[in-house]
Amino acid sequence: MCLAVPAQLVEKHGQCGVVDLHGNRLPINTVMTPDALPGDWLLIHAGFSIEQLDPQQATETWSLIHDLRDADVQSAQLEPPSRPAADGSKQ
Repeated sequence: MCLAVPAQLVEKHGQCGVVDLHGNRLPINTVMTPDALPGDWLLIHAGFSIEQLDPQQATETWSLIHDLRDADVQSAQLEPPSRPAADGSKQ
């Protein structure tokens, strides 16, 4: 599964940039978003900015990611872990 996440561009030098991802600074390549400027929101995948986003899109995307995380945590809490039986089969 591949996931691209929104991050805000804080520095740009040619095709190299640095984004802020919830307080973490990550180097990226901006070759696919050449018009991006510091302050812009970008969709980041595998170290590349692949699309410019407006701030509302970035907020909505992070909200969705948080909702998915919360649903996964709740699901994990409801399901008891499966343990192998003494003979190696699953119970």
